[in-house]
Amino acid sequence: MNFSMCVWMIDTFGNTEQRQKWIPKLATMETFASYCLTEPNSGSDASSISTSAKKQGDHYILNGSKAFISGAGDSDVYVVMCRTSGAGPKGISCIVVEKGSPGLNFGKKESKMGWNSQPTRAVIFEDCKVPVENLIGSEGSGFSIAMMGLNGGRINIASCSLGAAHASIDAALSYLKVRKQFGKPLSKFQHNQFTLARMATDLVACRLIVRNAAIAIDENHPDVVTLCSMAKLFATDKSFEIVNNSLQMHGGYGYLKDTPIQQYLRDVRVHQILEGTNEIMQLVIARNILKD
Repeated sequence: MNFSMCVWMIDTFGNTEQRQKWIPKLATMETFASYCLTEPNSGSDASSISTSAKKQGDHYILNGSKAFISGAGDSDVYVVMCRTSGAGPKGISCIVVEKGSPGLNFGKKESKMGWNSQPTRAVIFEDCKVPVENLIGSEGSGFSIAMMGLNGGRINIASCSLGAAHASIDAALSYLKVRKQFGKPLSKFQHNQFTLARMATDLVACRLIVRNAAIAIDENHPDVVTLCSMAKLFATDKSFEIVNNSLQMHGGYGYLKDTPIQQYLRDVRVHQILEGTNEIMQLVIARNILKD
């Protein structure tokens, strides 16, 4: 998700030289990119970031740090939101920092509850020297670029949750048909049948709301931000419920690491936090439906 957001941002807002430099290898996944917005003291309040970029001649000098960055240390390109002028969103710019840049360092690999197939580290800038031609768009446009990138990111996260939910339903179906209690398969118990019915219905509803938001992005719909927020909120919440219900149906076996359900549960839990917490999604949605 992180990777595709970065590629889209460079391709959409970068100039011809920037696209020619980075997109070919990123598009073929010969190289990877990380989206760098969150900071130790700036999470949901993204416009309060403090990582600075001061222009000195033909370079920017970056100082500060980013937290919870997916792929950090392994990625080749870092799309960094940093402050080039005053406070607030209009002081934020978007600068690409390449791995190996002087002053670019990384924290320890985080030990996470889930999502263990990719590394997560802090990205640290200590007088990090970056050419001015790595500025994406214009100075002061970074916050809007970052927010537009998050529309696609939210669809990506929602889609990942859909995959886990679908796999969890398949696992539950297989288990309920073979596991017997009180002389009959668990699939014959009405409670399990009703739960499966709700799980399947929620999965279809999630797919539809995610696809609707994806169409809104393609068509540049005026309510694209709200529709993507709705999709992310609904799909990640409902998918987590589906996975959790599947684990419950498996009983004690679902809690064992021999079964995949426990991994699905650990992996999808963070989807309610990533790319804007679901509490922030509700604020975005409410703000839109209450506006004049």
